[in-house]
This record gives sequence, structure tokens and C-alpha cells, in this order.
Amino acid sequence: MLVHVRINVPEAQADEVCAILADNDTVTNLVRLRGASLEPKGDLIEADVAREVASDLLEAFDSIHLGQHAGVVLSPLTATPFDKAHELEEAALGDPDDAVIWDVIKEQATNAVRPTVSFHLFLLIAVFLASIAVVTDSAVLVVGAMVVGPEFATIAAICTGIIFWRPHLILAGVRLLVFAFLFAITIVTVVSWLAVRLGWVTGEIVTRPRPQTGFIWHPDLWSFLVALLAGAAGVIALSVEKSQTMVGVFISVTTVPAAGNLALGIATGSLGEIRGSSAQLAVNIFGMIVAGTLTLLAQKLLWRKVDRLTEPLFRPNRRRPFRP
Repeated sequence: MLVHVRINVPEAQADEVCAILADNDTVTNLVRLRGASLEPKGDLIEADVAREVASDLLEAFDSIHLGQHAGVVLSPLTATPFDKAHELEEAALGDPDDAVIWDVIKEQATNAVRPTVSFHLFLLIAVFLASIAVVTDSAVLVVGAMVVGPEFATIAAICTGIIFWRPHLILAGVRLLVFAFLFAITIVTVVSWLAVRLGWVTGEIVTRPRPQTGFIWHPDLWSFLVALLAGAAGVIALSVEKSQTMVGVFISVTTVPAAGNLALGIATGSLGEIRGSSAQLAVNIFGMIVAGTLTLLAQKLLWRKVDRLTEPLFRPNRRRPFRP
């Protein structure tokens, strides 16, 4: 799998950029159009590179401070039906499905801590669904609420901020999570209080035995273990861009359901539900942050070594891989 690199670079740095690309054995389709870039004024350079070494290439660009004056764009390629592409994939160390592009991770994290209307609406709807699931004791609705909840990307962004020590990223992520959950819980609490006044919901309904949803407000060791596993799986899925795996992460953790149960507990004055739901929410978020941070750290320090160790096992027939 190749990725496309496009660079709008001032003429003063164009030769250096071309040299970096030309010296890389996993770069092909290298093009330089002199004077083609109007803003910034200079040359347009394009190339295709094996995904496995894209992060190394971007680090080389960072070493010459390319991003300060040039425009660097990385984009995935849907199909590369030519022989050279296959040769580059064979030459690069590791597998494209395992490749981590750290600049992409950082950009995703920056986007994930930005407060948006859609983020708050998704979380609000998810908490509403969770509260209805509690009232109806519906496991199906609990799963639906988990899937709708958008909070994991922000949790992963906090992990990224910790690993690369970006305090502004950590603070922005924590602020977004706290405000978004407080906002959603407050709105659902008000609506639930009105439902109590109208007789649609009672304290007995909330505190009754609930075989399908009782786990929501009963955190235990297993809750923490699930949060750890979900945090690790989610971070790996985001880093290697396996979005389908994220569904399993969403329906494993009990953040949104706990928020919905908490809102109902407040509206009905059920102290046990309030304490249990608050603990469940805290345990899940803390567990995911811990696991996500440790997983990212392991990827940063060990991922390349694991690729080298598993190369003979997973890809025994490949020719000698390119090593940057």
C-alpha cells in the first residue's frame, strides 16, 4: 500500500527535498514541477511512498523544518495497479496494515479535542438512548447508545498528548470530556425530572432489578479490565486506521450508559445509582486512558522492533526488506 506525498516548497528547499525523496528506496513516481506552486511560491514536488516508511520520511522533512515554509500533504491511494508499487511494498520493512504514521496520529488528536456542535449532539443523543435503555431494561438500546457515543477519539487524543507531552492537547481533551458529559447529563437529568413529574418514570423503575442493564451502575474488577482492553484495542485501531475495529471498542465500555443511568439517578434521587454510575464512568475513562497511553508508548518504542522480529514468521518469502 502506497501513500501520496505532495509538497509545495520554496525553490531554496526544493533540491534538498528532492534529494531526501530520491535517496529513499521506497519512493517512486517522483515528480518536480519547477515554478508550479503559486502559494507558497516555488516548486511542486509529488511522489508515492510505501506506507511503512511514510513516518520516517516525514521525520526527515521535520529535520529540515520543511513544514515552516512549505505545504506538505499526505493522502492514501485507493489502488496502485503497477509492478513498481508491489516491489516497494515487498522491499519495505513490515506490513502496510501495521504501519503507524505518527503525524497522522497527532493531527487526529488535534481534531479530536476541538469542541464541535456535532460532538455534543452525538453524546447527548447517546446519553438519552442510554437513559431510555435503563428505563426499559433494554440491552439492545445500551449497545446503540455505546455506538453513538463519540468520546473515544478524545480519550485517544489525551493519550497522544501524554506520550508526546503536549499539555495543551491533554487539557483540551479533558476539558472537552468534562464539559460534554456535564452538558449531556444535565440536559438528560432535566428531561428525566420532567418525566418523573409526569409519572412516566419513577424511582422504583430505576432501582428495580434490571437483568439486562444492572451492570451499568455496578463497577468491579471486570469493568476495569474491559476498559483496559478496549483502550488498547481502540488506540491500535486508530493508529493503523482500522475503523471497523472501533465498533467493538464502542460496545465494550460503559461510559455513555453510566452517564444515562447517572442522569436518571439524579432525577429520581437514587443515591446508590448516582454513586455506582459515577464510579463506573470514572473507572472506564481512567482505564481507557491508562491502557491507551501504555499502548501508544509501546508502539512508539517497540513497534519497529516487533516488525523486524516477526518478519521471518509472517513474511518468510519476502526479499530482504528495506531498512531506513
